[in-house]
Amino acid sequence: MHKPGSTPQDRFPAAERFADGAQFIAGRPAKGTSGRTHSVVDPATGAQVYTYDLAGADDVDAAVAAARDAFPAWAGATPGERSDVLHRFAAVVAGRAEDFARAESLQCGKPLKLTREFDVPGTVDNIAFFAGAARHLAGQSAGEYSGDHTSYVRREPIGVVGSIAPWNYPLQMAAWKILPAIAAGNTIVLKPAELTPLTSLMFAQAAHDAGLPDGVVNIVTGTGKEAGEHLVGHPDVAMTSFTGSTAVGKRVAEIATATVKRLHLELGGKAPFVVFDDADLDAAVHGAVAGALINTGQDCTAATRAYVQRPLYDAFVERTAALMETVRLGDPFAPGTDLGPLVSHAQRDRVAGFVERARAYARVVTGGETPLGDLADGAYYRPTLIAGAPQDSEVVQSEIFGPVLVVLPFDTDDEGLARANDTPYGLAASAWSRDVYRTGRATREIKAGCVWINDHIPIISEMPHGGYKASGFGKDMSAYSFEEYTQIKHVMFDNTAVVRKDWHRTVFGDR
Repeated sequence: MHKPGSTPQDRFPAAERFADGAQFIAGRPAKGTSGRTHSVVDPATGAQVYTYDLAGADDVDAAVAAARDAFPAWAGATPGERSDVLHRFAAVVAGRAEDFARAESLQCGKPLKLTREFDVPGTVDNIAFFAGAARHLAGQSAGEYSGDHTSYVRREPIGVVGSIAPWNYPLQMAAWKILPAIAAGNTIVLKPAELTPLTSLMFAQAAHDAGLPDGVVNIVTGTGKEAGEHLVGHPDVAMTSFTGSTAVGKRVAEIATATVKRLHLELGGKAPFVVFDDADLDAAVHGAVAGALINTGQDCTAATRAYVQRPLYDAFVERTAALMETVRLGDPFAPGTDLGPLVSHAQRDRVAGFVERARAYARVVTGGETPLGDLADGAYYRPTLIAGAPQDSEVVQSEIFGPVLVVLPFDTDDEGLARANDTPYGLAASAWSRDVYRTGRATREIKAGCVWINDHIPIISEMPHGGYKASGFGKDMSAYSFEEYTQIKHVMFDNTAVVRKDWHRTVFGDR
């Protein structure tokens, strides 16, 4: 274990960097006006690293006004002009990669190797992708579908987008919300989570430094109840995009529908990990541990329910537990750390509560405890494997959002696939087998927005991310995301120059 021994200033000088406030409105930092403050806490140490003024309704109004004022010029920019700015944006973020990585590790507790190798480069790649995609934002080609008319389809920006991002991947979620919106010609107001605003603010500043016009990207950091709900219900916001829990997503939908907004929801997940009896057991074990523990399990696509066919079940449980026990908890800034703390002590206690309740009906094979000693002050929780839980139990059905994997046996392929689908969620899943027909069936029958075969977790900018069922609707990333952030307009030209059309007789006169 590695002790978090450095001072907050050594880890990332948050207070100095954000002295002008945790809002970014009309191209400049600002302080919130709610009259309340909030602190960013380093979850590895419990130390407060930055205290800021929360946004209130007036700040949201100012940000929406800035976005509304910036919209006509940005929507009217050519695809090439928007693309050029985004290419510069990618270069600016890439040049500040270490700052972004350290800030993300500080506020989230992620190991630096994760932020350096996943969060930041993935975000740079996402910007570069949308820089190219901005030039390929086209509708259907023209055609004479009625015979007398030429039709074509335009994709047009919607207007001001009001987005709310979660705390588990603050930088990447800011990118997923902002990039398709602005590449399509919209302007945006983003509300990051109060726990983790630092990299969203840095992202907006980098966009400004790359030449993005003032008001195109705005950040308001406030509570969900005050700033979030006011943003979603704002009459000048034409679309709402939300990533977070299904319960909060339902509330967002209620508010958004009152003003008939476009709505995009990426909600909870409870990803199944289905291991058939012909799978490569070692590959499945390594995939399960990595897929369950990435970002300390705070990932809506994390492997949370391993269904293992009976011949491999006992060996899978034994080997997975043994591999979990080798994972090194410690200071996110230490080179040897594999797993950092959860994002907060409250989240750690929530995860621990699930595990403690599960002891009444299941077996905790390994983990299930908070470490003592050097890590006692942080929000740490040991990697945990639970076996023997019933299919209808809380740990199988509910999103835990921590380093906890539940493993259950199954006998037939029919049973394994049915159990995989037996939760309210449908965001992601994986299937493990050497048989192409088995895996092909799994991709068809598992109800999830992403199904990996013999792997779990990888994402790429070119492919969409989004769920089925209670996991929400709509897609992040990829060209499919433009379907969320554009309006489709059918344009139809008469080609005949005939004054009285034949169809007019259905309204007046005879042929």
